[in-house]
Amino acid sequence: MTAPTLTSNERASVYRLLFLLNRSFDLIVQRLDALDKTGLFTARDLREMRGLTQEVQLEINTGLLNSLESVENNDHAQFGKVRIALEKRLRGK
Repeated sequence: MTAPTLTSNERASVYRLLFLLNRSFDLIVQRLDALDKTGLFTARDLREMRGLTQEVQLEINTGLLNSLESVENNDHAQFGKVRIALEKRLRGK
């Protein structure tokens, strides 16, 4: 099965969604840091929760980026063909 291709607008949308997803994880870590400053929770528990949050973030990123890599490689190959054809045409003139 051929990897799907993305338009420039679709690519921007996907990367924006990835940014928002990662920003959400960052906000969770920040809220855990803020909770740590209250003194109501053990530092160890909050440190473990931050670690688990970041582990989930990395698992999600790894899974999504593996899929995205094939799309990017496919698009790169397609646009590379356009550039190669252009270079051949320009050399022929």
